[in-house]
Amino acid sequence: MTHAPTDLVGTSVGPYRLERLLGQGGFAWVFAGRDADGTPVAVKLLKPRYAGDPQFETRFRNEAELAAKLRHPRIIPIRAVARAGGDVYFAMELCPDSLGARIERDGPLPEAEIARIAREVAEGLQFAHGEGVIHRDLKPDNILLRADGSAVITDFGIARTRSGYVASTGVNMTIGTPQYLSPEQAQGRTLDQRLDFYALGITLFKAATGELPFRSSDWFELARLHVEQPPPSLRRKRPELSKRLERVVRKCLAKHPNDRYRDATELLADLAAVEAHRRAATAARATPLGTRAWRAVRSAAEQAPWEWVVGAGVLLVALVVLVIKLLR
Repeated sequence: MTHAPTDLVGTSVGPYRLERLLGQGGFAWVFAGRDADGTPVAVKLLKPRYAGDPQFETRFRNEAELAAKLRHPRIIPIRAVARAGGDVYFAMELCPDSLGARIERDGPLPEAEIARIAREVAEGLQFAHGEGVIHRDLKPDNILLRADGSAVITDFGIARTRSGYVASTGVNMTIGTPQYLSPEQAQGRTLDQRLDFYALGITLFKAATGELPFRSSDWFELARLHVEQPPPSLRRKRPELSKRLERVVRKCLAKHPNDRYRDATELLADLAAVEAHRRAATAARATPLGTRAWRAVRSAAEQAPWEWVVGAGVLLVALVVLVIKLLR
């Protein structure tokens, strides 16, 4: 079995032909490939060290099969989970981009895109949490972007594969991504779905500023920052962002889970308010000032017609008196 991923380009794994290496993590390589029918796919292939470990393979396949049952427009569809010879893999939809690559390439995103992507990710989390599945490693690289720009979540269950393996074997392996770990993960406390909202808050901060709110090359110092250090102000870095969006990010980044969103439904309600406010502000800016003033006057008249008539009459009398005085 090869130990170099580039040696696998041009070969087949099960029914999938591997065309190019997309990237790699601690225990797997990811290739762009094609199914036998020509459909483009992404293939995540366990590295030989882990494919040859029965306990890791079992956990990996169990979690991948669980993720494959999550059928939702905002969660990447998994086509197959299998072993072919010595290769252990799963195949999924191939997306042309990721949020991580987009931020790296283009820098901070416009607020409209941040709010939309946040809503789409929250929709995926709402469904997964409803099925009892927590992501545990949400980050920009695990948010893929389809050709139309819409967001889908990938790698559900991978963090749990690692944590279960470490707990049962004692093997040293990084669990999750330190820059996106919630305080309760850093402290080894009980976990629930609210840790995904914390990771989403870090992700949105990165999308809005191009930077992480907490940075350190030392893992223990980074964990301390997650637990103790308040996040920087989003609007101090980008004053043009709305207060509503800043409040959403700040609530996601609350240190204690009880101070974050209770569930994705609550988060989606606040994101809907962010988008509605932005659309209203955009429409107001596009409307000429005179038109806006007339609409405001007409609205006031419609809401209180008698008060409007009396007020207009008083104003007219005052103007007549003023004109007479000026003419004398």
